[in-house]
Amino acid sequence: MIKQILRKLPRKSQKSDLLDSAGNDSDNHASNSDDGVQCTNFGNKISSRLRVVKRVSSAVFPASIMAGVEAVEPNLSFNNVSNPQKPNLFISKLNLCCEACNSSDPDKGTAEQDLKRRTLIELVDFVSSGSAKFNEAAIAAMCKMCAINLFRVFPPKYRSNTASGEADDEEPMFDPAWSNLQLVYDLFLQFIGYSSLDAKVAKKYIDQPFILRLLDLFESEDPRERDCLKTILHRIYGKFTVHRPFVRKAVSNIIYTYVFETERHNGIAELLEIFGSIISGFAVPLKEEHKMFLCRVLIPLHKPKSVGVYHQQLTYCVVQFIDKDPKLANSVITGLLKYWPVTNSQKELMFISESEEILEMISMTEFQKIMVPLFRRIACCLNSFHYQVAERAHMLWNNEHVLNLIKHNRQVIFPLIFPALERNSRNHWHQTVLNLTKNTRKMLSEIDDELTLACERKLEEENSQSNEASEKRKLTWERLELAAGFEPAAANLVPPLKPATCSVTC
Repeated sequence: MIKQILRKLPRKSQKSDLLDSAGNDSDNHASNSDDGVQCTNFGNKISSRLRVVKRVSSAVFPASIMAGVEAVEPNLSFNNVSNPQKPNLFISKLNLCCEACNSSDPDKGTAEQDLKRRTLIELVDFVSSGSAKFNEAAIAAMCKMCAINLFRVFPPKYRSNTASGEADDEEPMFDPAWSNLQLVYDLFLQFIGYSSLDAKVAKKYIDQPFILRLLDLFESEDPRERDCLKTILHRIYGKFTVHRPFVRKAVSNIIYTYVFETERHNGIAELLEIFGSIISGFAVPLKEEHKMFLCRVLIPLHKPKSVGVYHQQLTYCVVQFIDKDPKLANSVITGLLKYWPVTNSQKELMFISESEEILEMISMTEFQKIMVPLFRRIACCLNSFHYQVAERAHMLWNNEHVLNLIKHNRQVIFPLIFPALERNSRNHWHQTVLNLTKNTRKMLSEIDDELTLACERKLEEENSQSNEASEKRKLTWERLELAAGFEPAAANLVPPLKPATCSVTC
């Protein structure tokens, strides 16, 4: 209303406009001519207020929210102002932290950095004390301050030239500005977790674009920043239920890009940690949307070669799904077999370990659906010339639950693995694997000696038939070579063809 009246008044000089704006923010609503007198009498106080008014009016979005908000000098302490003034002082301090530091003047820049740091510490203490009350203007100012300080595009030097996790011995990169960033993250985390924060008002500023920019920060190579982001995103997911479908969709898109396009992202492990907690809270029976997330997002995450960076978190998410719905074990095992590595032994070790965890939870009905392709793959692992892979595959028999599944389905499983054990006992180069092979064969005999002998006889028959077929092939090739030996002599009897001549005369 005051702004509308001022627009109708004749335009004055810039100095008079500034004085009018200062007069409107004071408690004494005097006339325009009186404002000039009052500003003359209290010049120092008004000049400081003018700077604060400018910061406050430009820091919130939209600007109309600040209508009627009284500016307070940001250098004041919360203990030195009354309770009604604390929200306005809170906003003033937030807007002070929005200002960029002057890098051209090192001395001035250092002073501004120190002032900003002290202000952030004071804001964190104020919010953590529990006495803060956030109106819409304070919520808007908080979101803008966090956006200005946190949201940034990482320069190329902050990104690795190789896929994340390929070089496990590389030291993580730490952001040199972390001391201030940490305070901003701590303040925002306290703000999000505040019990009296009105989620209906806050969701207007912590909206979908804000969340997308927050997710972009998971590209940071500083593990401390990703850890803070993980906690903040989890709080947002828990507090703003309206944004939950959007968060799931946005994270799915990040993983799609990582798996099928770039295979480079620094925050996959942290995102999976968040979803491990989210999945554990899913209601039973699971929605189709959540099952699709498992099949289309989590299972393809086994494909990238840098899976070792986040495999522990990925396995936890998968196990949580199977715990909710044991029928999903079949889909997971099928997906593992689809992406099973052929030449990457370290990855193969991870897949065997994950398969064992799934087999500990699988039901007998679901196990019988996938036991044939699974144990064909395990038989190949038993014969692996990488001794760690072969050793890890033999260790499956030490798991009581897996051994119980094998016992109940031994008529199918024994014939699949017995040839692999026999080849190991004859050809494997590593003594530990040879000892494990002997122990496994002994275990099979103790479970069902007749079936083991039957498998041994069948293997001998197959070897005999294979030898006979090999001898037949050898004799066939000898006859062909003998017959081919007379061909050159017969070929000499045939006169060579004369080259064709052109009958056309020029």
